[in-house]
Amino acid sequence: MNTTKKITLIVGARPNYMKSSPLIEEFKKHQDKFSVKLIHTGQHYDHNLSQLFFDHLKMPKPDIHLGVGSGSHAEQTAKIMVELEKVLLSQKPDLVVVFGDVNSTLAAALNTAKIGIKLAHVEAGLRSFDNTMPEEINRIITDRLSDYLFVSEKSGLNNLAKEGIANNKIFFVGNIMIDALINNLEIAGKSDILEKLKLKPREYILMTMHRPANVDNEELLAGLLKAIDKISKTIPVVFPCHPRTANRLEEFGLLSGLNSQSLRLIDPLGYLDFLHLQAESKFVLTDSGGIQEETTFLKIPCITMRDNTERPITVEIGSNVIAGTKPQRIIEEIDQILSGKNKICQVPELWDGQTAVRIVETLIRVLE
Repeated sequence: MNTTKKITLIVGARPNYMKSSPLIEEFKKHQDKFSVKLIHTGQHYDHNLSQLFFDHLKMPKPDIHLGVGSGSHAEQTAKIMVELEKVLLSQKPDLVVVFGDVNSTLAAALNTAKIGIKLAHVEAGLRSFDNTMPEEINRIITDRLSDYLFVSEKSGLNNLAKEGIANNKIFFVGNIMIDALINNLEIAGKSDILEKLKLKPREYILMTMHRPANVDNEELLAGLLKAIDKISKTIPVVFPCHPRTANRLEEFGLLSGLNSQSLRLIDPLGYLDFLHLQAESKFVLTDSGGIQEETTFLKIPCITMRDNTERPITVEIGSNVIAGTKPQRIIEEIDQILSGKNKICQVPELWDGQTAVRIVETLIRVLE
């Protein structure tokens, strides 16, 4: 590499931020080869992106914050494209790096394709095979437009091959979210969140639920909540409530009648407190893709309230069960775990905290 390559990383939400951090730290070790800028689109406003977030987690502050805000998928993607195009035309980076499957990722992919800037996609190849999920559309289009596809699990290699992506664009590097988790596990262990909530390790369930398919359907949400309320009479359930979910619970009038002593709805948590709650839980009940990965590394059983997953490796190694959204099936799977019948899980290949190293090593090679 004869000249310093200008790299622009684009994030749009807190999970993206977490994934960008280990990569930026690795780029810093090669400042003779790379000049790095971080753009936050502002797709998701996160009150936890405060000074404490930057100080405690040693997160890099964005060089540019576009402040796009919320809106429909079309509105948000369009706003990001308009603002991001100005920055990319001004900065003229040699490579743009995007993460995951949010609207910011899609917008950046479309911009770079139109402008003619090379694109790298971290977490490429993941597929739920459910085109009703906006994230699935974002994944497919971003992968199609990417020049370098960094894959976190073997299913991604198979999916990209079936879609006709050239093999020389695809690199199996591991899961960068695990890099971030490993980097923060020790400091998360100092969290006092269990004491604040008066919980004991392995004596509670941690729950998250935010996907529109689950929370926007009143009948479905009511059924899920009724099942969880029933389970909470056996073991406490802690439910950090996503703003979207909280709004729907209030709108549908579903809060009355719940056992607030055992089904504990709390405000969203910062990353460190949430990570500590995960690590010390009996198991996790979720509809999140990223949490399926984190629990797998932590060797905490996970029950996923969806009919599919874009992280099949978590199911293959036995850490994650796809239970769907029927209350009785979820109760049955919970009973299996509470009776001690869950499998001992292993950690998937290359989920070792060295993904950022492999990505940067690859870029040094391919960008020469």
